[in-house]
Amino acid sequence: MIPSRTSHPAAETPLSALRWGIAFLISAAIAISYLDRQTLPWAIEAINADIPISNQAKATLDSAILATYGFMYLGGGWLLDRLGTRRGFLLVMIFWSLACAAHGLAGGLLALGACRLLLGMGEGGGFPAATRAVAEWFPVRERATAMGIINGGTAVGAVAAPPLIALVLTQVHWLGLAPWRWVFFLTGSFGLGWAFWWWAVYSPPREDAGGAGSEAWKKPVIQLRELLRFREIWAVAGAKFLSDATWYFYLFWLPKYLLAARHFDIKHAGAVGWIPYAASGVGCLCGGGLSSGLLRRGGSVNFSRKWALAASAALMPWVMFIPSLPDVGWVLAIFSLAFFGQQSWSTLIMVLPTDLVPKEAVGKVAGLVGFGGAMGGVVLGQLAGYLLDHGFTYTPILCIAASLHIAAFIMICLVIPVLQPLRFAAKYPG
Repeated sequence: MIPSRTSHPAAETPLSALRWGIAFLISAAIAISYLDRQTLPWAIEAINADIPISNQAKATLDSAILATYGFMYLGGGWLLDRLGTRRGFLLVMIFWSLACAAHGLAGGLLALGACRLLLGMGEGGGFPAATRAVAEWFPVRERATAMGIINGGTAVGAVAAPPLIALVLTQVHWLGLAPWRWVFFLTGSFGLGWAFWWWAVYSPPREDAGGAGSEAWKKPVIQLRELLRFREIWAVAGAKFLSDATWYFYLFWLPKYLLAARHFDIKHAGAVGWIPYAASGVGCLCGGGLSSGLLRRGGSVNFSRKWALAASAALMPWVMFIPSLPDVGWVLAIFSLAFFGQQSWSTLIMVLPTDLVPKEAVGKVAGLVGFGGAMGGVVLGQLAGYLLDHGFTYTPILCIAASLHIAAFIMICLVIPVLQPLRFAAKYPG
């Protein structure tokens, strides 16, 4: 039972603990999501022994998950706004967990492609659900920190992926099946376990407990065409298109880079490949924490969000020097700096919809923003696959990746000079 809000400070403690407990619960789901999407990149050399996969074919498999991820991210906001956070998150988690496990049954590229499409379709609902839960449970001053904790799950899943997958690939030979198939079976089972946990624990807040309450979500639904009238919405989606192109390139191609360009074996790659992802988790907390800290010190929302975005973007250009570095320690250090900056940035970008639109439209705007990010990943991933299969090195791709966050920050500053709630028609009260 959720405790009622009173004027006594001691009464805030159980409610506050409940809020942050929900943030960590959702963070666990995001961790599973990133573990699931990292399975193919880290297992690709083992899969290649049974199913040959060229760089362009790999890019197509990556694009498959991102395409449906982006469209479902868009539709996921619509779905969550209608089903509610509890039922909607349960549905998408069960769907993507079964899709992940199905990879282990694939017998060729077409089957793998179909599984990637289904996995993306399920995972596309994850962040809209997370954003909606933050809007339900957290006041404005705490949302960036809460989203930082949730976004930190991306790092937990990505950090766990290299050593866990390397362990399964080298040690698990059960029932005569290839070890790479067990990678997908085991990771899919984690999501099903979380779904039972979610259903048992989560419920929307009552209004007297300081949350939005279920009644707040029954206001008139803001239509998509109404949202698209605002250039601010386009700017946030465009910034996500640019910055997530870089992130998905890192996410899907770092294992390949270490294995092919730096000549690691799977044990060595698994032993050190988690380091940049660990840095990304720290970035999640620092970006949201910095913005929330500036707000607590009296900074405006506009100043606090943009200052933190600028600091994050400034860490990204250094990756252009990676190809010239002979020492792998420096390579991992620069990648770690970029991963830190990217996830600090990503936390803040995903908070912006809660600053711009009423709660009942947050899921839909988060979907638009996530769709933009996924499409950016498709474009840069396809370019990477083409260049690598046509004699180019990673140098031009890393130079492109180094510039995209700076371009995204400039776009936000030019199109959204003051970050503040948008003014909707009278029939859509804020």
